[in-house]
Amino acid sequence: MIKRLLYLTFLVSLWMGGIALKTVVIGAVITLFVVYIILPLIFHYSPALQRTIVFLNFVNVPKHVNYYLPEKEGLPGTRNFYLQTEKNVRVGVWHILPDSLISSAPKEESADRVAWFEESLGDHRPVILYLHGNTSSRATAHRIELYNVLRKLDYHVVAFDYRGYADSSPVQPNEPGVVHDAKVVYRYVHEKIGSSPLFVWGHSLGTGVSTHAVGDLCQEGDHPTALVLESPFNNIKDEIKFHPLSSIFRKMPRFEWLFLEPLATSGIDFRSDDHIVHVQTPVLILHAEDDLVVPFALGQKLYETAQRVRPESAPPVKFVEFPAKFGYAHKYICRAPELPQILREFFSEAIKAKK
Repeated sequence: MIKRLLYLTFLVSLWMGGIALKTVVIGAVITLFVVYIILPLIFHYSPALQRTIVFLNFVNVPKHVNYYLPEKEGLPGTRNFYLQTEKNVRVGVWHILPDSLISSAPKEESADRVAWFEESLGDHRPVILYLHGNTSSRATAHRIELYNVLRKLDYHVVAFDYRGYADSSPVQPNEPGVVHDAKVVYRYVHEKIGSSPLFVWGHSLGTGVSTHAVGDLCQEGDHPTALVLESPFNNIKDEIKFHPLSSIFRKMPRFEWLFLEPLATSGIDFRSDDHIVHVQTPVLILHAEDDLVVPFALGQKLYETAQRVRPESAPPVKFVEFPAKFGYAHKYICRAPELPQILREFFSEAIKAKK
């Protein structure tokens, strides 16, 4: 990379003439110094910057969302509400009804409507607790696309925004905080569902949150019906190391010291390959071969680790890959025509196993 930049500098200097050579060279040296010395050191010594880059919670698309009116985002039959997860933290939540219940739902906000929605969670239909990845919110288009796939299968969906995202409390997220938020929302849902099956679904960074949270819950004796990991990484260090944006830094001396070693002490460890040993519930891993954000190989690594480290008595782990020719990439496995059948079969087997 540096050689290319110097060569480009030489070509530019020839084009601009000898008088400008000194200015161009100085500019190139300053650019290299900033990119390869200053920025890595700022990253290394700034936990706040590390958390900001990993969570990207400042990126909010679409920007103008009325979370109180999910129907305006294409989700009729959805209740918006908030849960207190800590003294100064509350998170925004959507309860998205299965298709078959939309017409029955009370329209006007009232105590009766709240009670109706909460009681509906115990109607024996599967409930999906969805944990999204970094950037944006529960109202992002590709997430709504997945909710609609799930509700057409007659499942309830509960989706929320971690602290620091969307209309949740503006607190900088870290791993302990978002995992805590996930467990509080999980327990709220678990209290309402009675004997209804409860599945936890994580996507991208949400796979790190969900694997950690479900691992903790299982150790506490609370086992969800199953865990779905869509586009997962094995640990955050490998995810950052092999992310396309890190390619310009990857061959630098002290790359790991500069970019990877500080993460654990900054509250962004996300070691799914360690946490999955505690997940004593069936696991379904979904990954597209053309995923550039979380490389396909990292999902395979997590699967292989789960097969190796979990006890022989542990429930099964299933890996489903989606060929690159379909173009699902990082966000659009929800468009796979075979996905509904994959879910029906996996959920049915998980429900039978829990009985």
